[in-house]
Amino acid sequence: MANVHLVMAAVVVVLLVSLSSVSASAIRTTTKQQKQSLRFSEKGEFRILQVADMHYADGKTTPCVDLLPQQLAGCSDLNTTAFLRRMIAAVNPHLIVFTGDNIFGFDAKDAAYSLNAAFSAAVSSNIPWAAVLGNHDQESTLSRAGVIKHIVGMKQTLSQFNPLEVDKIDGFGNYNLEVHGVEGSAFENKSVLNLYFLDSGDYSTVPSIDGYGWIKPSQQLWFQNTSKKLQRAYKNKPEAQKAPAPGVAFFHIPLPEFASFDSSNFTGVKQDPISSASVNSGFFKTMVEAGDVKAVFVGHDHLNDFCGELTGIHLCYAGGFGYHAYGKAGWDRRARVVVASLEKTKKGGWGGVKSIKTRKHLDNRLLTAVDFQVLWSH
Repeated sequence: MANVHLVMAAVVVVLLVSLSSVSASAIRTTTKQQKQSLRFSEKGEFRILQVADMHYADGKTTPCVDLLPQQLAGCSDLNTTAFLRRMIAAVNPHLIVFTGDNIFGFDAKDAAYSLNAAFSAAVSSNIPWAAVLGNHDQESTLSRAGVIKHIVGMKQTLSQFNPLEVDKIDGFGNYNLEVHGVEGSAFENKSVLNLYFLDSGDYSTVPSIDGYGWIKPSQQLWFQNTSKKLQRAYKNKPEAQKAPAPGVAFFHIPLPEFASFDSSNFTGVKQDPISSASVNSGFFKTMVEAGDVKAVFVGHDHLNDFCGELTGIHLCYAGGFGYHAYGKAGWDRRARVVVASLEKTKKGGWGGVKSIKTRKHLDNRLLTAVDFQVLWSH
C-alpha cells in the first residue's frame, strides 16, 4: 500500500512539473507575442525616432570628429549616447529605428561590446527598437550575420535575422513590422501602418562592379509578396478598405533615385554626393508598383538630411547622428522623427492613417526642431 502511495505521489509530482513547464512555456510565448505588438496610442498617434550612423566604437576613449575646436575637448562616443537619451526623453517615441552604421567596425575592438554600448540608451528606455545594418557594422570582430544575430538577441528589440517564411534571401536583417490600430477600435486587429526593413548590403561582391551594395532580387521578391499579403489583409473584412495601408521602408544605402533632386524640389540640405550603388537594382520601381510605400528613410551620407518626393514616394535622409561619424564643424548632429496620425471616424473613434509627417531635431541646447513636412495625407 505504501508503494502505491509513493507511485501516486510521483505521478502527481510529474504532472505538476509538466503543468509548470507548460505554463512557463505559455508565458514565454505570450510575452514574445506581446513584445512583437506595435500599436497606435489612444491619441491616435505613432511616433518613430530614426537614428542614422551612430558609428559607435569603444565609448569614452573614442574621440569625436568634425567639430568646432571648442567642442572637441572631452567629446567621445558618450556624447552620441547623451544625444540619444535626450531625443528619447523629448520625443517619447513608440519605436526607435537605427538605420545602419550603428558601430564603426574599424575602430571597435570588440563588436559585441560596441553594439551593447551603442544601443544601451534604447534598451534602458524600455521602448521597442529595430535596426538594419550599414556598410561598417561588420568590420570589427563579428561577421555581418554575427552582428545581426547579436542585435536580435538584445532586450527590447524587434529586429529579426531574416523572414521565417523564405528559405533563401540575400543579406541579413530583412523583415517587416506591423503597427495596429488603437486598442478597442475597429482597426485594433489590422495593421494600419506597415514598416519594411531591408539590408542594403555593404560593398559590391561582383568583381566587375565597384562601390556599394544594393537590394537584391530575392529581397525585392520578399518585399513584393509581403506587401501583397498585407494589402489583402487590409482590404478584407472586418473593416474592408479600398486602398492599401501606407508603408514606409528603412535601409542604409540610398537608392540611385536620391540623386533626382536639387534645391528646388526637396526640403533640407544636400552637402554630400549621393553615395548609392553604381548599379540600379530597380527597387524604387518595385516600391512604386507595389503601391503602398509612401516614404523611404536612409542614412549613409551624413551631411544630407533632405526629403524629396518622386513618383509618390518621399526619399528621406536622416542626417548624421553620431559624434565619431564624419560631419561638418558647426553643423549640428541630428535625428529624424516620423509621426503617423489616424483619422477620426464619424462616431468619434479612430480609423486608418490620415497623415504621415516628419521633422528633424538638432543636438543643440534646445533640441531645435526644423523642416516640418507632410509626407503623405489621405
